[in-house]
Amino acid sequence: MSPNGTFGGTELARPRVQSAARAIGILVEVAQSENGLTTKEISEQVGIGRQATYHLLHTLLETGMLTRAGSRRYVLGLRVGTLVEGFERQLAPSEHLAPIVRELARETGETAYATGWWSNEITVLSVARGTNAVRAAEVSQGHMGEAHARASGKLLLAFANPESRRHYLESHDRPKLTPKTKTDVAELEEEFERIRTQGFSEDAEEYAIGLCCLAVPLSEAGSSIAISISAPRDRFLEERTRYLADLMRIGGARASVASG
Repeated sequence: MSPNGTFGGTELARPRVQSAARAIGILVEVAQSENGLTTKEISEQVGIGRQATYHLLHTLLETGMLTRAGSRRYVLGLRVGTLVEGFERQLAPSEHLAPIVRELARETGETAYATGWWSNEITVLSVARGTNAVRAAEVSQGHMGEAHARASGKLLLAFANPESRRHYLESHDRPKLTPKTKTDVAELEEEFERIRTQGFSEDAEEYAIGLCCLAVPLSEAGSSIAISISAPRDRFLEERTRYLADLMRIGGARASVASG
């Protein structure tokens, strides 16, 4: 699916129903926390007043989307499970993606991904954990954003049509996640050209320090799906050639293997 919508761009910055946007913001912040959040923490992180926070928390408690952990902290409630089940069912990748990703993780020993266009976003569709004792921190299924810094995201943008690519870059933030992250559009376009020429994409600590990734197109998907692996920097540098060969073989891709 081509990225020609506006989801993730300016429409989300100006929600029509502010209370709904704030409630969703609360759920996201609580979900991303380790052990839940206090009312004060929620108020500060979502950026709303204490009184409005209390009203929204009361609604989320009554609907079962949140529950209390002890007397002060809020955690996700049981009703969230319904959303999770529906999300997994509706986002479920094509039956052939999961086995490919599992094979890639097994062959390389690294965490592997299939990423593609979903609802006009570059989205992680399938994840398989690596078998190495020391693994790179993984990105979860359904993760969106930071495509300019991730190997799979850059590959999908490189092969998107120019108008779709321009729209995506204009409607999404491009934060400098590490000192190596490229954020300038002209610089990114130069890299996209290299990706199209060599047939694969690389992330050398652009998404996170100490983490490197490789991605190739899944040939049967016509460059609309990328498969990738992530690995700790030192192991990646030692095994890069093997990783790329495994990616090309399993994905059926054809690439010009650079030695650098």
